[in-house]
Amino acid sequence: MISLDIHQIMRYLPHRYPFLLLDRVLELEPGKRIRALKNVTINEPFFQGHFPHHPIMPGVLIIEALAQAAATLTLHSMGHERSDSSVYYFVGIDAARFKKPVTAGDQLILDVEILRQVKGIWKYAARATVNGQVATEAELMCTVRAL
Repeated sequence: MISLDIHQIMRYLPHRYPFLLLDRVLELEPGKRIRALKNVTINEPFFQGHFPHHPIMPGVLIIEALAQAAATLTLHSMGHERSDSSVYYFVGIDAARFKKPVTAGDQLILDVEILRQVKGIWKYAARATVNGQVATEAELMCTVRAL
């Protein structure tokens, strides 16, 4: 099992603060699955407006965190680090469900499994949990394209 710290993650993802939504990869099985961690703190910039009186992590950012985990899994599996000559695109979301609010102080565990890869399109089963309870789940589709 492979784990990655934040510096290793940044070798795969082009994202940086405030849009880098992974803190650590806990487990990675190339070509199969990834488990990553996002520590959700009150210092997140989105909490200023979503919502000041009851801070909730926007669902679209939970989906983005799952997509970043999927990108890390795929690029690591392909043996590609971040490059200025290609980009990893999010191309689809199916069956997205938001089941539990994610709030400041939560530890978001991101589990992504490769379902298949056909003609350059990767499909994943993705789930975000807090304390073992499902917060968000979806099927994601992504691709890597040359610029």
